[in-house]
Amino acid sequence: MAGNKRIDIDVNPLVEIDGAFVAQGLGLEVAEFQRLMETHGISVLCERGTGEDEGLYRASFYHGDRRVRLIVDRNGTPVDPPRDL
Repeated sequence: MAGNKRIDIDVNPLVEIDGAFVAQGLGLEVAEFQRLMETHGISVLCERGTGEDEGLYRASFYHGDRRVRLIVDRNGTPVDPPRDL
């Protein structure tokens, strides 16, 4: 189709985020955060930026009624401070 733009989809990009940022935002000790991650007690949603946000990722972590959202670069370095929304 003429005029269509091809979108490269990397289904499983490897983005590692320092768990201490997330643990702090969820009000957890790092060890407890790690345990909950291993036992699937924390849900994670990671979204890849497009257009002007290309190269950035928005990672949302959910535990109980708490949520922490981080905007990070490809290396997992936050570009925003953690937000509890």
